Amino acid sequence: MTKIIVLDRDGVINEDSDDFIKSADEWQPVAGSMDAIKKLKQAGWTVAVATNQSGIARGYYDRATLTSMHQKMQSLLVDCGVDWVSFAPYLSTDNSPARKPGVGMLTAIEQRFGSCLEKMPMVGDTLADIQVARAKGMQPYLVKTGKGLRTLAKADNELLDVPVFDDLNAVVEMLLQ
Repeated sequence: MTKIIVLDRDGVINEDSDDFIKSADEWQPVAGSMDAIKKLKQAGWTVAVATNQSGIARGYYDRATLTSMHQKMQSLLVDCGVDWVSFAPYLSTDNSPARKPGVGMLTAIEQRFGSCLEKMPMVGDTLADIQVARAKGMQPYLVKTGKGLRTLAKADNELLDVPVFDDLNAVVEMLLQ
C-alpha cells in the first residue's frame, strides 16, 4: 500500500502572510520543513501538497509566478522533491469543490496516485485543512506554524480530537517513530 501524506503549503511548508505570498522571493520555508519532507521521502512516503491559492483570482500573482514558487520549493528539496502539487486558484465565494474545505484537490491526488487517502495523514494550519481531511476520512494534524495558533485560539469543537504539533518536523518525527 502506498503511504501518502498530504500537506497544506502556506503555513506548513512555507511561511504564511496575511498579505499573501506573491513571489518566489517571498516564498520562504518554515524552519525544518524541507528536512521534514526529505525524511518522509527517505522513509518511502509519497508527499502531495493541496493548497488554496486565491491570490491568482485576486490578481496578486499569476500561474507562472505560482509555478516559480513551487520550483523554488522543489529546488530546496534536492533529489527528493514533492511528488504532486494540487492547487485551487479560486475565491471562497466561487464555491468551487476544488477549494478546501471542498475535497476536489484530495480527489485529484487520489486519482493521480490510484490510491485512497482514507486513514492517511494530512497536515494543515487552518480549520479548512482539518475539515477536508475529515471529509476524506484522513487523519488530520494541526501545526502551530502559519495560522495554526489563530486556528487553535478559535477553540472550534472540530479541533477537540485533532493532534496538535509545533511544526511539520514534529509531525514527521512522530509518524516515523
